Amino acid sequence: MLKFDEQTARLLEDAYQGADFTRRRRISFDAVAPRPGERILDLGCGNGLLTLELARAVGAAGHILGLDASADMLSAAKKRCQERENVTLLQGSADALPFKTGSIDKAVSLQVFEYFDDARSALTELHRVLRLGGRVVISDMHFDTLAWHSDHPERMARMVGIWDRHVAERRVPQIMPGALVTAGFRMETVIPYTTCDIDMRPDGLAQMMIRLMTAYAISTGAMPEDETTAWAQEQADLAKVGRFWFSLSHFVTVARRQ
Repeated sequence: MLKFDEQTARLLEDAYQGADFTRRRRISFDAVAPRPGERILDLGCGNGLLTLELARAVGAAGHILGLDASADMLSAAKKRCQERENVTLLQGSADALPFKTGSIDKAVSLQVFEYFDDARSALTELHRVLRLGGRVVISDMHFDTLAWHSDHPERMARMVGIWDRHVAERRVPQIMPGALVTAGFRMETVIPYTTCDIDMRPDGLAQMMIRLMTAYAISTGAMPEDETTAWAQEQADLAKVGRFWFSLSHFVTVARRQ
């Protein structure tokens, strides 16, 4: 699993305010459909961008509960939300939520379930804390949809395989509907969103992944540093001559507690 230390948190802070991530976050926000006065859980709140947006939407009569396992990410979230009295940020685990049964109106989790070794316990806890009819929105990448051009496809395949090691499950959207039904939820819809980049945008998903994947491969010793650097440089070179291509699909799964 990727360690979200202070340096990684800074990198994500920049990327998550870029266009790709803003669009993706808006789809999750719209699926939650926050209303004034609601009590909403942001599970895996990270640096608090979605938390803050939800806090604005529910107003002073509502409350947003942000939970994350990373102290560094929570530190960023606390700075962002420090002036919001209707936000509570907690460090904790998804399989032991510190909330009363039936005390939450809605819950959202944005790119978090891919890190869970066992999603069942987290879904069981979400089912417990949500009120009857409460909505849950779970958004994750499906890494089988990744399409990424390289003139060295074998090296690209090895890098993608190395990156797969940082997650516990690469097919979350594919298995989530069945897992939600098993946990006692009623499925409503799945909303797809594809990021496609032909420029290697500085604030884009592809640029962020290149930087994270390079650092991960080198730090874990999974690929020699010179080869890893060459992989990243090839992508920059392809972008310079108009041959860069990257696409990856994200899916927002919406269900209700029954």
